[in-house]
Amino acid sequence: MSDEEWERFLRESVTGVPGAPVEPSARARETERRLRERPGQPEGWRTYTPARPRRRTGWYVTGLVVVVALLVATFFPQQVAGWFGGGDGGQDGPPLAAESEGPREAPGTEPDLRPTLAEPFRGSPAARWADGAAGITVPPAEATGWMDTAQVERALRRSRDFLVAAGLDPQVLRGERPTKAIALLNPHQKDVQEYLRTALSSKAPSGRTDPLLLFSRFRPEQSRPVGDVVRTRGRLTYREGRKGAVEVTADVTFVYPVTPAGDGGRDDEVVRTIVRRQVVMSWDDPARIITEPGTLSLVSYTLDMTNGGCSAPTGYFVPPFGTDDKQATDEAHRVDPYDRSKPIDTSNGTTATGGNCATATRS
Repeated sequence: MSDEEWERFLRESVTGVPGAPVEPSARARETERRLRERPGQPEGWRTYTPARPRRRTGWYVTGLVVVVALLVATFFPQQVAGWFGGGDGGQDGPPLAAESEGPREAPGTEPDLRPTLAEPFRGSPAARWADGAAGITVPPAEATGWMDTAQVERALRRSRDFLVAAGLDPQVLRGERPTKAIALLNPHQKDVQEYLRTALSSKAPSGRTDPLLLFSRFRPEQSRPVGDVVRTRGRLTYREGRKGAVEVTADVTFVYPVTPAGDGGRDDEVVRTIVRRQVVMSWDDPARIITEPGTLSLVSYTLDMTNGGCSAPTGYFVPPFGTDDKQATDEAHRVDPYDRSKPIDTSNGTTATGGNCATATRS
């Protein structure tokens, strides 16, 4: 045997001959035997069966329930709030969505809770209303009449500015002259200018010349606001009016919490004066109507008021603290001042025209 053959023999004795069968170990033979005895095809890493995804039926059901709950909360918010014990006046209830269309029914009932200086809207639907101008919904603008879209948007914004200046301006609420609101009125509209001169004069107003028909005012020596928040709820709508004008209608309810000024009553007494106004404003085409840029003409203005005084018109709201207001309310005519689903009733002395006052079912 040559030296080369001897070295190859030694090498193959250690590493084995390439391609030669290998005798399995005792452990391998035992494993092979157990696999042969098992029924069915063994699952190796090359013969796996892909796992089927588990059907997550629970998530689908949960998602469906959530969608249904959101729909119910969107279309029936008052009822949903009532289910959780808050009602429309519950302090813990969520704020109401903006009023985008006329409500179909009155707000639901709420807990019978007295308003306090710390919580002046407690126990009323206004507890979930928005503050000030935020509660007045302005619709999307579209070209109408003589105005393009941008002009309609500006007219809607200024219409809301008029409502804010007439019903939310702190100085006007204290009885001062509504200068900002007057600046938005067409100075060439003679009947309105005559109304303003008479209503804001020092003379006692009559029903037709009462400034409360347009402006919210309290006597500082008789009452003062509780905090600096007035709750509102309402909306603007618009259409094409006469001679191509853009006619904007505002229907807004204001809730003013007030307390006696000075020694006029109990220090903790809170009365809510509730005022619903409907004002129709016309943005006239200057090519057809004499007007000034940025001013509106008044088509009509009506008022429904509760807890604002039952005596003859004074030009100011007179909240009935204690027994200040001696004139009895009309028990035969009962109204819900928070019900915005019905038109304003001007036939029973519920406006600022004097006469017997309606009895509020809640305040």
